[in-house]
Amino acid sequence: MTEPQSAMPSPPVSPTTSRRRFLQITAVGTAAAAAGLALTPPAEAITSFIHPGVLHKLSDIQRMKSRIAAGTEPWLSGWNVFKADPYSQSTYTMLGPYASVDRGTTEVHNWELWNDCNAAYENALMWNLTGTTAHAAKALQIIKGWSAALTSVTGKDAQLAASIYGFKFAAAAELMRYTAPSGSWSAAEITQTENMIKNVFVPLVRTFGDAGWGTNCIKAMMAFGVFCNDTTLYNAAVDAFYLHSCCKISRVLSDTGQCVDSGRDQAHTQLILGSMAEACEIAWIQTQDLYSASANRLLSGFEYTAKYNLGNDVPYAVWGSCAATYNSISTAERGKLRPIYEMVHNHYVKRRGISTPWTYAAIQRIRPEGAAFQCDHVGFGTLLFTL
Repeated sequence: MTEPQSAMPSPPVSPTTSRRRFLQITAVGTAAAAAGLALTPPAEAITSFIHPGVLHKLSDIQRMKSRIAAGTEPWLSGWNVFKADPYSQSTYTMLGPYASVDRGTTEVHNWELWNDCNAAYENALMWNLTGTTAHAAKALQIIKGWSAALTSVTGKDAQLAASIYGFKFAAAAELMRYTAPSGSWSAAEITQTENMIKNVFVPLVRTFGDAGWGTNCIKAMMAFGVFCNDTTLYNAAVDAFYLHSCCKISRVLSDTGQCVDSGRDQAHTQLILGSMAEACEIAWIQTQDLYSASANRLLSGFEYTAKYNLGNDVPYAVWGSCAATYNSISTAERGKLRPIYEMVHNHYVKRRGISTPWTYAAIQRIRPEGAAFQCDHVGFGTLLFTL
């Protein structure tokens, strides 16, 4: 492995935000933001979608299948980890569905929802990678069951549940909508899934929020828009990515790569990085380049965080989110690298030809990437995102 270098190559000029409407969205969500989903998207906003288009398009699936069949590394090692994961089993026992879920207060059925969302997503991928119909049946059992039952998400962390779990749910549903065995998912059942997302998840997510709350809402709203074929939902999320006062890319990451949560702990820092990367990957599939926003600010964040979590010193300025300020960088959970690095490395290096020395060093520490903590990330990037 090449020794990481701290110097970053000069990135290309990022797209300006002038092409997007100036939507004033506050940290807590204003009335305008809540009503913003009814506004007309800007002229250069998305007007149609590529499907499947939440994290994986059909050519991505074919790439994985061909690499697995050929026994090529590192895909094979990534596949061996993915297929052995408990959530990837067609024999997974569904824990729900339930009408109501609470996160952060009573915790009623919170555990059941995020476990089932993981299993739906991983079985949807397993169906696409193996052609085994039992995996398709399991993914659809979970999607249909929760779509028919869930009417509310409550608790002080309801927005996190709706965004984090909802994102994984929508990613599974998007794959199955366009690849499910013929006749296995009716038009009425698909509409029921869309309605559940719009009636239960969207009202909680649409106001976005501060720091990690907001960045998780951005990726979720983008996924909801793609699955529901709703460009207004999707474009509102892209607006927030560029313009929201507390969760836009240039607010959650400084130009040095320092994150608003770098002084909080390294787990929440990586949660923000991972969620923004997932948003960027969805946009890339939809022919939008969010990765290069603010002079490749996302890469700066990954490089800074990887370098620090690999035991190196990084500069720190007193800073924080809209809600909290931190005087020094946090050592809490330092060195516990989350499975978020392969996606970003492959984009910048393979697609763009930009070096990612510290991100790559982090990958070497944890490759093959495995499952994420709970439902926080996609995980399994060695298989899913190596190009």
